[in-house]
Formats: sequence, C-alpha cells, structure tokens
Amino acid sequence: MKRKKIYLFVFIFISLCVSNVFSQMRSFNDIFPSISSDIRSSIFTDKGYVKSSRRTDNFYIFGNQQGVRLDPQLVNIVLNRNPGYIVESVMVIQQTQRAVTLLDVYNALSNVRGLKGRLYDSTTRNRAVPLFEDATRIVSQRQTTAIPDPSPAANLPKEETLYIRLKDVNFGNTYYRGEMALVQNGLRYTLLNFRNMTYLLVPVLREEKFIAQLYVEPIREGILIYSIAGADISDFVASKIDIDSAISKRLAVITAWAADGIRN
Repeated sequence: MKRKKIYLFVFIFISLCVSNVFSQMRSFNDIFPSISSDIRSSIFTDKGYVKSSRRTDNFYIFGNQQGVRLDPQLVNIVLNRNPGYIVESVMVIQQTQRAVTLLDVYNALSNVRGLKGRLYDSTTRNRAVPLFEDATRIVSQRQTTAIPDPSPAANLPKEETLYIRLKDVNFGNTYYRGEMALVQNGLRYTLLNFRNMTYLLVPVLREEKFIAQLYVEPIREGILIYSIAGADISDFVASKIDIDSAISKRLAVITAWAADGIRN
C-alpha cells in the first residue's frame, strides 16, 4: 500500500510539472494574433509560408507587422545590415517523435554536417541537386581546419559561437559565423558570411552582406520556426541572377535541415 501511494504521488507530481510547462507555452495565436486563414494554413504545411520582398518595393516584413509578438531584434538585426532583398519563412512542425525541448533544438542545430547533401530543385539543371556538397565546422575565422560536430549536449548554453564552411553548388566554399542564443521563449540561430561569396571568381556577396536568422520556439501546437534572410547585393550583380530565388532556396534548405533535425 505504501509503495502504491509513492507511485501515485510521483505520477501526480510529474503531471503537475507537465501541466505547468504547457501552461507557460505560448500558442500560435499568441504570437500571430491577426493573420489570414490562408496564410495560417500555409504555415501549418511541411513547406510553411514563404514571402520575399525588396527594398525598392518598401519591404513588407511579415515578422514585424502590427500585433506580431516576436522579439523585434529578429527582424532588426537583419535590417541593420541594409539588405536590398529579404526572404521570410514561417512554419509549425505539428508532429514529432517526442516532446521537444530547447536543448533538443540546440542539439539539432549543432549538427552542421547534416547540411551536407541536402537537395533543392535546380531550374537550370531541371532536377534536384545537393545545395551544399560538403558541410563542416571549422576552428575559427582565421583557421579553416575542419573539426567534427560535438556530441549532443546535456546542458543548454545561453549562447554560443561557431564557424562553418559550406561547399555551395554555385559559390564554392562559403564561410559563415554562427551564433546561437536564448531569446524570448526560444532559441535564435544567426548565420553571417565572413568571407566574400564568389561565382567564377566574381564577388556576388561581399563579406557580411548575407545574413540568415532562425528562431525556434516550442508552442502549444508544435514547434514554431520563423526564418528571415537578407542580402545586400549590387544592382549590377542583381541584374545577372535571380537573387530572390537564390536566397529563398538557401533559406529553405537551412530551415528544412533544422526542421528535420528537430523531428528526429
């Protein structure tokens, strides 16, 4: 009888803890209280809602519309880079194999090698091809020796900086500084190129002219992923390539990598 009482007490205690955590979670409507039903429906699909905009068209930015309760810095950090082009993505992962914590999110985003071989639909090649032919951490901005990803962490750091080399199918070796930090109710992941991105030796994106941010937050409906990327590119280069498509594809691949890591 005594053992049964202990089991009952433990069950009640765990139930109360789970209930308390759930009650502290925001709902999707808490964050996006006034969006249309068609946009909401898109957000709850596997590919999510994607929107691009240009400075010449007076940027429409979904993440800072009136009533949206995201940390303003998610958008402001990108705008402070003076981009000419912005792409946003919003999606909610509704089903996962288990309850997902921010530690799970951190470990998923720490798997840099998971970016290798991820496919995108190439219009010029008329087939799906790997966007990043290789992906690895490197020691630092000055020392680009490849190092392995760490083992899954047992504790969630408040912030962390890492350095990444991605062999891009169009731009060759590209180099990024990644920064992860706990923000608001979730985790923010920022990528900023610290070397020029070139095509046939011609600089397409100068150093620190491309930035992407992911914000991941467990919500009552699942896992919210808000992504925004911006690029500051010359008018001459922009006239030669489809920059909206170039940014969209890279943001889509990075977001899908994060989503798949969280699901698994």
